[in-house]
Amino acid sequence: MLDKLKGIEDRYGELERRLGDPAVIANNREYAALARERAQLGEVAAAIRDYRKLLGEIAGHRALLDGDDVELRELVKAELPAMLKRQAAHEERLKELLAPRDPNDDRNVLLEIRAGTGGEEASLFASDLFRMYSRYAERHRWKIETLSLSATGLGGIKEVIAQITGQGAYSRLKFEGGVHRVQRVPATEAAGRIHTSAVTVAVMPEADEVEVNINEEKDLRIDVMRASGPGGQSVNTTDSAVRITHLPTGMVIVCRDEKSQHKNKARALKILRARLLDLARAEQDAKIAEARRSMVGSGDRSERIRTYNFPQSRITDHRVNLTLHQLDQVLDGALDPIIDALATRERAEALGA
Repeated sequence: MLDKLKGIEDRYGELERRLGDPAVIANNREYAALARERAQLGEVAAAIRDYRKLLGEIAGHRALLDGDDVELRELVKAELPAMLKRQAAHEERLKELLAPRDPNDDRNVLLEIRAGTGGEEASLFASDLFRMYSRYAERHRWKIETLSLSATGLGGIKEVIAQITGQGAYSRLKFEGGVHRVQRVPATEAAGRIHTSAVTVAVMPEADEVEVNINEEKDLRIDVMRASGPGGQSVNTTDSAVRITHLPTGMVIVCRDEKSQHKNKARALKILRARLLDLARAEQDAKIAEARRSMVGSGDRSERIRTYNFPQSRITDHRVNLTLHQLDQVLDGALDPIIDALATRERAEALGA
Protein backbone atom coordinates (compact mmCIF):
# COMPACT_ATOMS: atom_id res chain seq x y z
CA MET A 1 0.00 0.00 0.00
CA LEU A 2 2.88 2.36 0.79
CA ASP A 3 4.12 2.06 -2.80
CA LYS A 4 0.68 3.03 -4.08
CA LEU A 5 0.55 5.97 -1.67
CA LYS A 6 3.93 7.15 -2.92
CA GLY A 7 2.68 6.99 -6.50
CA ILE A 8 -0.37 9.11 -5.63
CA GLU A 9 1.80 11.66 -3.80
CA ASP A 10 4.12 11.90 -6.80
CA ARG A 11 1.21 12.30 -9.22
CA TYR A 12 -0.42 14.97 -7.04
CA GLY A 13 2.87 16.90 -6.92
CA GLU A 14 3.21 16.61 -10.69
CA LEU A 15 -0.33 17.94 -11.17
CA GLU A 16 0.44 20.92 -8.93
CA ARG A 17 3.50 21.73 -11.02
CA ARG A 18 1.74 21.32 -14.37
CA LEU A 19 -1.20 23.47 -13.31
CA GLY A 20 1.29 26.26 -12.70
CA ASP A 21 2.78 25.92 -16.19
CA PRO A 22 1.78 28.89 -18.40
CA ALA A 23 1.47 26.59 -21.41
CA VAL A 24 -1.07 24.42 -19.56
CA ILE A 25 -2.94 27.45 -18.24
CA ALA A 26 -3.31 28.67 -21.82
CA ASN A 27 -4.85 25.35 -22.90
CA ASN A 28 -8.35 25.44 -21.39
CA ARG A 29 -9.16 21.81 -22.11
CA GLU A 30 -5.92 20.42 -20.69
CA TYR A 31 -6.10 22.71 -17.66
CA ALA A 32 -9.67 21.61 -16.89
CA ALA A 33 -8.76 17.91 -17.17
CA LEU A 34 -5.73 18.29 -14.89
CA ALA A 35 -7.66 20.42 -12.40
CA ARG A 36 -10.39 17.75 -12.27
CA GLU A 37 -7.78 15.04 -11.62
CA ARG A 38 -6.16 17.13 -8.89
CA ALA A 39 -9.54 17.62 -7.22
CA GLN A 40 -10.12 13.86 -7.33
CA LEU A 41 -6.74 13.17 -5.71
CA GLY A 42 -6.94 16.03 -3.19
CA GLU A 43 -8.73 14.10 -0.44
CA VAL A 44 -6.42 11.11 -0.83
CA ALA A 45 -3.30 13.32 -0.77
CA ALA A 46 -4.48 15.02 2.44
CA ALA A 47 -5.20 11.64 4.05
CA ILE A 48 -1.74 10.38 3.05
CA ARG A 49 -0.09 13.44 4.64
CA ASP A 50 -1.99 12.86 7.88
CA TYR A 51 -1.08 9.17 7.82
CA ARG A 52 2.63 9.81 7.27
CA LYS A 53 2.62 12.42 10.04
CA LEU A 54 1.07 9.88 12.42
CA LEU A 55 3.61 7.22 11.41
CA GLY A 56 6.38 9.71 12.22
CA GLU A 57 4.86 10.39 15.64
CA ILE A 58 4.58 6.67 16.38
CA ALA A 59 8.19 6.10 15.32
CA GLY A 60 9.28 8.95 17.61
CA HIS A 61 7.38 7.50 20.56
CA ARG A 62 8.85 4.06 19.99
CA ALA A 63 12.35 5.54 19.95
CA LEU A 64 11.65 6.99 23.40
CA LEU A 65 11.00 3.50 24.74
CA ASP A 66 14.76 2.86 24.50
CA GLY A 67 15.59 5.94 26.57
CA ASP A 68 16.71 6.12 30.19
CA ASP A 69 13.83 8.24 31.43
CA VAL A 70 11.56 5.77 33.22
CA GLU A 71 8.72 8.25 33.67
CA LEU A 72 8.80 9.19 29.98
CA ARG A 73 8.81 5.53 28.96
CA GLU A 74 5.66 4.90 31.01
CA LEU A 75 3.99 7.93 29.46
CA VAL A 76 4.85 6.67 25.97
CA LYS A 77 3.53 3.19 26.79
CA ALA A 78 0.25 4.74 27.87
CA GLU A 79 -0.08 6.82 24.70
CA LEU A 80 0.97 4.22 22.11
CA PRO A 81 -2.21 2.07 22.11
CA ALA A 82 -4.37 5.06 21.20
CA MET A 83 -1.92 6.06 18.46
CA LEU A 84 -1.91 2.54 17.03
CA LYS A 85 -5.69 2.58 17.06
CA ARG A 86 -5.59 5.85 15.10
CA GLN A 87 -3.13 4.24 12.68
CA ALA A 88 -5.54 1.36 12.02
CA ALA A 89 -8.39 3.85 11.45
CA HIS A 90 -6.21 5.84 9.03
CA GLU A 91 -5.35 2.68 7.11
CA GLU A 92 -9.02 1.70 6.78
CA ARG A 93 -9.80 5.19 5.53
CA LEU A 94 -6.98 4.99 2.99
CA LYS A 95 -8.24 1.60 1.78
CA GLU A 96 -11.63 3.18 1.14
CA LEU A 97 -10.06 6.11 -0.71
CA LEU A 98 -7.86 3.79 -2.78
CA ALA A 99 -10.75 1.54 -3.79
CA PRO A 100 -11.48 1.68 -7.54
CA ARG A 101 -13.42 4.86 -8.25
CA ASP A 102 -15.91 5.62 -10.97
CA PRO A 103 -14.04 8.01 -13.30
CA ASN A 104 -17.34 9.72 -14.11
CA ASP A 105 -18.18 10.65 -10.51
CA ASP A 106 -17.25 14.33 -10.88
CA ARG A 107 -19.08 14.83 -14.15
CA ASN A 108 -22.29 16.72 -14.71
CA VAL A 109 -25.47 14.76 -15.39
CA LEU A 110 -27.91 14.30 -18.22
CA LEU A 111 -31.21 13.26 -16.59
CA GLU A 112 -34.06 11.71 -18.57
CA ILE A 113 -37.48 10.93 -17.06
CA ARG A 114 -40.21 9.20 -19.09
CA ALA A 115 -43.69 8.05 -18.17
CA GLY A 116 -43.97 4.26 -18.49
CA THR A 117 -46.98 2.01 -17.99
CA GLY A 118 -49.93 3.63 -16.23
CA GLY A 119 -51.23 6.25 -18.62
CA GLU A 120 -51.92 9.71 -17.22
CA GLU A 121 -51.07 8.59 -13.67
CA ALA A 122 -47.54 7.64 -14.84
CA SER A 123 -47.20 11.10 -16.42
CA LEU A 124 -48.27 12.77 -13.16
CA PHE A 125 -45.72 10.74 -11.22
CA ALA A 126 -43.03 11.62 -13.77
CA SER A 127 -43.78 15.25 -12.89
CA ASP A 128 -43.43 14.41 -9.18
CA LEU A 129 -40.03 12.77 -9.79
CA PHE A 130 -38.79 15.72 -11.80
CA ARG A 131 -39.73 18.02 -8.93
CA MET A 132 -38.00 15.63 -6.49
CA TYR A 133 -34.72 15.74 -8.45
CA SER A 134 -35.02 19.50 -8.91
CA ARG A 135 -35.39 19.95 -5.14
CA TYR A 136 -32.49 17.55 -4.53
CA ALA A 137 -30.30 19.58 -6.91
CA GLU A 138 -31.26 22.77 -5.03
CA ARG A 139 -30.27 21.18 -1.72
CA HIS A 140 -26.80 20.45 -3.15
CA ARG A 141 -26.58 23.83 -4.88
CA TRP A 142 -26.41 22.26 -8.29
CA LYS A 143 -27.81 23.99 -11.35
CA ILE A 144 -30.62 22.22 -13.22
CA GLU A 145 -31.60 23.23 -16.74
CA THR A 146 -34.51 21.74 -18.69
CA LEU A 147 -33.38 20.84 -22.20
CA SER A 148 -36.68 19.44 -23.49
CA LEU A 149 -40.11 18.84 -21.97
CA SER A 150 -43.21 17.12 -23.27
CA ALA A 151 -46.14 17.83 -20.95
CA THR A 152 -49.71 16.47 -20.74
CA GLY A 153 -52.88 18.47 -20.41
CA LEU A 154 -53.36 17.53 -16.74
CA GLY A 155 -49.98 18.76 -15.53
CA GLY A 156 -48.10 15.52 -16.09
CA ILE A 157 -44.90 14.91 -18.03
CA LYS A 158 -44.55 12.43 -20.86
CA GLU A 159 -40.81 13.04 -21.11
CA VAL A 160 -38.29 15.50 -19.75
CA ILE A 161 -34.56 15.79 -20.37
CA ALA A 162 -32.52 18.03 -18.08
CA GLN A 163 -28.88 18.83 -17.41
CA ILE A 164 -27.68 18.97 -13.80
CA THR A 165 -24.40 20.79 -13.27
CA GLY A 166 -22.41 20.71 -10.05
CA GLN A 167 -19.58 19.10 -8.10
CA GLY A 168 -20.20 15.36 -7.61
CA ALA A 169 -23.60 15.38 -9.35
CA TYR A 170 -23.07 12.06 -11.12
CA SER A 171 -21.54 10.40 -8.03
CA ARG A 172 -24.88 10.87 -6.24
CA LEU A 173 -27.47 10.66 -9.00
CA LYS A 174 -26.02 7.64 -10.84
CA PHE A 175 -27.95 5.34 -8.50
CA GLU A 176 -31.28 6.76 -9.70
CA GLY A 177 -31.31 5.13 -13.13
CA GLY A 178 -34.03 2.49 -13.51
CA VAL A 179 -37.76 1.95 -13.20
CA HIS A 180 -39.54 3.77 -10.36
CA ARG A 181 -42.88 2.25 -9.37
CA VAL A 182 -45.68 4.23 -7.71
CA GLN A 183 -48.68 2.87 -5.85
CA ARG A 184 -51.43 5.39 -5.09
CA VAL A 185 -55.00 6.42 -5.75
CA PRO A 186 -54.98 8.62 -8.86
CA ALA A 187 -56.71 11.98 -8.70
CA THR A 188 -58.93 10.78 -11.55
CA GLU A 189 -59.99 7.59 -9.71
CA ALA A 190 -63.54 7.98 -8.38
CA ALA A 191 -63.74 4.57 -6.68
CA GLY A 192 -60.63 5.15 -4.55
CA ARG A 193 -58.74 2.14 -5.92
CA ILE A 194 -54.94 2.02 -5.72
CA HIS A 195 -53.22 1.96 -9.11
CA THR A 196 -49.66 0.90 -9.87
CA SER A 197 -47.74 2.86 -12.48
CA ALA A 198 -44.13 3.16 -13.57
CA VAL A 199 -41.70 5.87 -14.66
CA THR A 200 -38.28 5.27 -16.19
CA VAL A 201 -35.27 7.35 -15.19
CA ALA A 202 -31.93 7.42 -17.03
CA VAL A 203 -28.88 9.15 -15.57
CA MET A 204 -25.85 9.60 -17.80
CA PRO A 205 -22.58 11.43 -17.24
CA GLU A 206 -22.11 14.43 -19.46
CA ALA A 207 -19.82 13.37 -22.29
CA ASP A 208 -16.53 15.10 -22.93
CA GLU A 209 -16.04 16.79 -26.24
CA VAL A 210 -14.58 14.01 -28.35
CA GLU A 211 -10.89 14.38 -29.02
CA VAL A 212 -8.89 12.63 -31.72
CA ASN A 213 -5.21 12.11 -31.03
CA ILE A 214 -3.05 10.70 -33.81
CA ASN A 215 0.49 9.52 -33.18
CA GLU A 216 2.00 9.74 -36.64
CA GLU A 217 4.96 7.51 -35.79
CA LYS A 218 2.99 4.68 -34.20
CA ASP A 219 -0.49 4.94 -35.72
CA LEU A 220 0.17 5.78 -39.36
CA ARG A 221 1.75 4.15 -42.37
CA ILE A 222 2.31 6.76 -45.06
CA ASP A 223 3.03 5.68 -48.63
CA VAL A 224 4.00 8.06 -51.41
CA MET A 225 3.25 7.08 -54.99
CA ARG A 226 3.05 8.36 -58.54
CA ALA A 227 -0.23 10.18 -59.08
CA SER A 228 -2.33 8.92 -61.97
CA GLY A 229 -3.84 11.27 -64.51
CA PRO A 230 -4.02 12.12 -68.25
CA GLY A 231 -0.72 11.69 -70.03
CA GLY A 232 1.61 14.63 -70.25
CA GLN A 233 0.31 16.37 -67.13
CA SER A 234 2.81 17.28 -64.43
CA VAL A 235 0.76 15.30 -61.95
CA ASN A 236 2.33 12.20 -63.53
CA THR A 237 5.91 13.32 -63.21
CA THR A 238 6.28 13.39 -59.41
CA ASP A 239 5.54 11.07 -56.51
CA SER A 240 2.92 13.44 -55.15
CA ALA A 241 0.04 11.11 -54.28
CA VAL A 242 -0.21 10.10 -50.62
CA ARG A 243 -1.88 7.05 -49.08
CA ILE A 244 -2.29 7.08 -45.30
CA THR A 245 -3.25 3.91 -43.42
CA HIS A 246 -4.47 4.34 -39.85
CA LEU A 247 -3.14 1.12 -38.31
CA PRO A 248 -5.43 0.93 -35.22
CA THR A 249 -8.61 1.02 -37.35
CA GLY A 250 -7.37 -0.06 -40.79
CA MET A 251 -8.83 3.12 -42.29
CA VAL A 252 -7.14 4.15 -45.58
CA ILE A 253 -7.15 7.64 -47.09
CA VAL A 254 -5.67 8.40 -50.51
CA CYS A 255 -5.14 11.95 -51.80
CA ARG A 256 -3.76 12.72 -55.24
CA ASP A 257 -5.58 15.90 -56.25
CA GLU A 258 -2.79 18.32 -55.37
CA LYS A 259 0.53 18.55 -57.18
CA SER A 260 2.34 18.92 -53.86
CA GLN A 261 3.02 15.84 -51.77
CA HIS A 262 2.80 17.96 -48.59
CA LYS A 263 -0.60 19.35 -49.57
CA ASN A 264 -1.90 15.87 -50.34
CA LYS A 265 -0.63 14.61 -46.98
CA ALA A 266 -2.23 17.53 -45.13
CA ARG A 267 -5.54 16.92 -46.90
CA ALA A 268 -5.41 13.17 -46.19
CA LEU A 269 -4.72 13.82 -42.49
CA LYS A 270 -7.61 16.27 -42.36
CA ILE A 271 -9.96 13.68 -43.87
CA LEU A 272 -8.62 10.97 -41.55
CA ARG A 273 -9.09 13.15 -38.48
CA ALA A 274 -12.68 13.95 -39.50
CA ARG A 275 -13.51 10.28 -40.04
CA LEU A 276 -11.92 9.26 -36.74
CA LEU A 277 -13.85 12.01 -34.99
CA ASP A 278 -17.08 10.73 -36.52
CA LEU A 279 -16.19 7.17 -35.47
CA ALA A 280 -15.40 8.28 -31.90
CA ARG A 281 -18.68 10.17 -31.66
CA ALA A 282 -20.60 7.16 -32.95
CA GLU A 283 -18.93 4.89 -30.39
CA GLN A 284 -19.66 7.39 -27.63
CA ASP A 285 -23.30 7.68 -28.71
CA ALA A 286 -23.57 3.87 -28.77
CA LYS A 287 -22.22 3.61 -25.22
CA ILE A 288 -24.66 6.25 -24.00
CA ALA A 289 -27.56 4.50 -25.74
CA GLU A 290 -26.57 1.15 -24.21
CA ALA A 291 -26.30 2.73 -20.75
CA ARG A 292 -29.76 4.24 -21.20
CA ARG A 293 -31.26 0.90 -22.31
CA SER A 294 -29.74 -0.96 -19.35
CA MET A 295 -31.24 1.58 -16.95
CA VAL A 296 -34.79 1.90 -18.20
CA GLY A 297 -35.46 -1.63 -19.48
CA SER A 298 -38.94 -1.84 -20.98
CA GLY A 299 -40.51 0.59 -18.52
CA ASP A 300 -42.73 -2.17 -17.13
CA ARG A 301 -43.95 -2.03 -13.54
CA SER A 302 -42.20 -5.32 -12.66
CA GLU A 303 -38.76 -3.92 -13.53
CA ARG A 304 -38.33 -1.63 -10.57
CA ILE A 305 -35.51 -0.32 -8.44
CA ARG A 306 -37.76 1.58 -6.04
CA THR A 307 -41.40 1.66 -4.97
CA TYR A 308 -43.27 4.74 -3.73
CA ASN A 309 -46.34 3.64 -1.75
CA PHE A 310 -48.54 6.65 -1.00
CA PRO A 311 -51.23 5.02 1.19
CA GLN A 312 -48.53 3.87 3.65
CA SER A 313 -46.23 6.89 3.11
CA ARG A 314 -43.57 4.28 2.41
CA ILE A 315 -40.62 4.27 0.04
CA THR A 316 -38.61 1.10 -0.55
CA ASP A 317 -35.36 0.77 -2.48
CA HIS A 318 -35.25 -2.87 -3.57
CA ARG A 319 -31.50 -2.94 -4.26
CA VAL A 320 -30.50 -2.43 -0.62
CA ASN A 321 -33.80 -3.54 0.99
CA LEU A 322 -34.17 -0.12 2.58
CA THR A 323 -37.62 1.07 3.61
CA LEU A 324 -38.39 4.55 4.91
CA HIS A 325 -41.72 5.95 6.04
CA GLN A 326 -40.76 9.43 4.90
CA LEU A 327 -42.35 9.63 1.48
CA ASP A 328 -43.25 13.33 1.66
CA GLN A 329 -39.71 14.31 2.68
CA VAL A 330 -38.11 12.18 -0.05
CA LEU A 331 -40.38 13.64 -2.73
CA ASP A 332 -39.34 17.07 -1.46
CA GLY A 333 -35.70 16.23 -2.26
CA ALA A 334 -34.51 14.46 0.94
CA LEU A 335 -32.92 11.63 -1.03
CA ASP A 336 -29.60 11.45 0.83
CA PRO A 337 -30.50 8.60 3.25
CA ILE A 338 -31.29 6.34 0.28
CA ILE A 339 -28.36 7.47 -1.84
CA ASP A 340 -25.97 7.13 1.13
CA ALA A 341 -27.03 3.47 1.54
CA LEU A 342 -26.47 2.80 -2.17
CA ALA A 343 -23.08 4.57 -2.11
CA THR A 344 -22.04 2.50 0.95
CA ARG A 345 -22.92 -0.69 -0.91
CA GLU A 346 -20.91 0.44 -3.93
CA ARG A 347 -17.86 1.18 -1.74
CA ALA A 348 -18.15 -2.19 -0.01
CA GLU A 349 -18.26 -3.97 -3.37
CA ALA A 350 -15.24 -1.99 -4.59
CA LEU A 351 -13.27 -2.83 -1.43
CA GLY A 352 -14.23 -6.49 -1.75
CA ALA A 353 -13.00 -6.52 -5.33
